[in-house]
Amino acid sequence: MGRAFEFRKARKMKRWSAMSKAFTRIGKDIVMAVKEGGPDPVSNSRLRAVIQNAKAVNMPKDNVERAIKKASEKGQGDYKEVIFEGYAPHGIAVLVETATDNNTRTVANVRSYFNKCDGSLGTSGSVVFMFDHTCNFRINAEGLDPEEVELEFIDYGAEEVFADEDGILIYAPFESYGAIQAAIEAKGIEILSSGFERIPQVTKKLTPEQILDVEKLLEKLDDDDDVQNVYHTMEESEN
Repeated sequence: MGRAFEFRKARKMKRWSAMSKAFTRIGKDIVMAVKEGGPDPVSNSRLRAVIQNAKAVNMPKDNVERAIKKASEKGQGDYKEVIFEGYAPHGIAVLVETATDNNTRTVANVRSYFNKCDGSLGTSGSVVFMFDHTCNFRINAEGLDPEEVELEFIDYGAEEVFADEDGILIYAPFESYGAIQAAIEAKGIEILSSGFERIPQVTKKLTPEQILDVEKLLEKLDDDDDVQNVYHTMEESEN
């Protein structure tokens, strides 16, 4: 097993644990997908992926359809994806992915979280290089062998494949997303969910007291409605 497996194992259930928060984030993803490629999931691969993710967190079909319809309306605003980089206490690098319709508000909020928690907001490029940008797919494992799946998709960019109780996970570089999505669909394999993650190249171990200092910042960021994902270089455990 490689870094993607350990990363996924440590983070599982730590993010998107609140159902309402997951629905809010998927709602934004729907708006961005519709604005980019239209409301038809058949011709819009990004929207198709978001709908799969909505099913994975049990978002009601009616909610998804309403979100697509609303996103198609002329008066619906758009969200811009903005990345923030900085440091939490004890030298922990933090990368924050946001989707915002008011960048001034988001910048002010994120800066205040770092300042209040003894961290520092950095400039663009200050920590992003410490993370590998990856894509991932969770597929239905029925009738499939993870080793065979890895051999089958390695030509499309797959770097790591492993199974858990919810299916088979395929990890690959960010730029391989389109090729792998198309290959999975062409083979008639059910995609349960898909997405992107940033895996730290190196992690740092902290004392329990230091972990609490960092968690204060991470919790404030996670609670912000504009924040989609938070990544950091602190070593995490299943507990």
